[in-house]
Amino acid sequence: MKIKLFSLAMAVLIFSTARSQSFHLGVKGGTNINKISGHSFSDKFSYGYHLGGFAEIGLGKKWAIQPEVLFNQINTDTSSQFSKIYTSLSASNISKIKLSYLSIPLLLDYKVSKFLTLQAGPQFGLLMQQNKNLFENGKDAFKKGDFSMLGGIQLKIATVRIYGRYALGLSNINDIDNKDKWKSQSFQVGIGLAIL
Repeated sequence: MKIKLFSLAMAVLIFSTARSQSFHLGVKGGTNINKISGHSFSDKFSYGYHLGGFAEIGLGKKWAIQPEVLFNQINTDTSSQFSKIYTSLSASNISKIKLSYLSIPLLLDYKVSKFLTLQAGPQFGLLMQQNKNLFENGKDAFKKGDFSMLGGIQLKIATVRIYGRYALGLSNINDIDNKDKWKSQSFQVGIGLAIL
C-alpha cells in the first residue's frame, strides 16, 4: 500500500513539475521514405507511413524532451543479390517486403527561435509484423528490435508542428545469419497537432 501511494505521489509530482514548465500532448502522422541497406536489398527508397502521439516536456526556455509512440510501416524491395546470398531458403521470388514497427523515439529539443526547433535522440523500434510468406518455412528474417538515432527540425506554428528528420539504424536487423548486414534508414516528413 505504501509503495502504491508513493508511486502515485511521484507521478503527481512529476506531472505537476512538467506542467509548470510547459507540457503538451498531441497526435502526428506523415510519410516515411525508407530503405534497408545491405547487398540483399534494393538501393532505392520506398514509401511508407507513420502515425502516433507525442508529448513535449519543457526544461526551460530553450530545451525540451519529446517522447513519442509511433506506428511505422516500412516498405522495401530486395535486390537480385538476395537469391544469390540466400540460395537455400527458397526465396528467389521475394521482391516486396513490408515491416510494421512500434517505434519509441526520445528526442531532445533545442529551440533556436519561437518557430524553429532542432531535434536529436535515440529511437527503439519493436517489430510487430513482417511478411509471413517471406520464406516457405515461415522463418522470421528480421530481428524483433531495431535501434536508431534521429536528427531533424520542427517548425511550430501555434498548435501545429511540421517536421522532417532522418533516422539511421545502428543495429543489424538480419535474423537469418551474418552473411549480409541489414540496417534501416529513413526520412520522415509529417505534421502534428498539439491537443493539450
